[in-house]
Amino acid sequence: MTHDRFVVVPAAYVFLLRPAPGAPGVEEVLLQLRRGTGFMDEHWAAGAAGHVERGETAYDAARREAAEELGITDLDLRFELTMQRTRDGAPIDERVDFFFTARRWSGEPRVVEADRSAGLRWCRLDRLEDDLPGPVVPHERAALAALGTGTPYLTHGFDREGATA
Repeated sequence: MTHDRFVVVPAAYVFLLRPAPGAPGVEEVLLQLRRGTGFMDEHWAAGAAGHVERGETAYDAARREAAEELGITDLDLRFELTMQRTRDGAPIDERVDFFFTARRWSGEPRVVEADRSAGLRWCRLDRLEDDLPGPVVPHERAALAALGTGTPYLTHGFDREGATA
């Protein structure tokens, strides 16, 4: 029997969270506006994200990306969920994304890669639509919606969306 094999591309995402000023029990998330990347430019996305490199864990990738993109270190990462996704069912574009949150870190988040980001913005999780002047990367919006729900596994881009385990 012959199996069609494909390469899965892993990535790590970090959503920095903090209490929303003047709104007890509500959190804000730090998002960046993508620009100059060639993928989903002019969309809001996780404050830090990127591919997991060979020999690197998703946790290590999340910490590395946070340092490279936001200039912060010593993240207290919490694993939130994994998302398996594809683009229009194309087997060449299979992805596995690992989403983390952090509520504690060292340093002040800032744009480090100015050629790939048009800025950062803290947005209330309970009203992203009102806080953002543009769209959020679709699969990241799904991950944001799942934060705090205890859902460990999501899919995106398949015929059967939102499957959970």
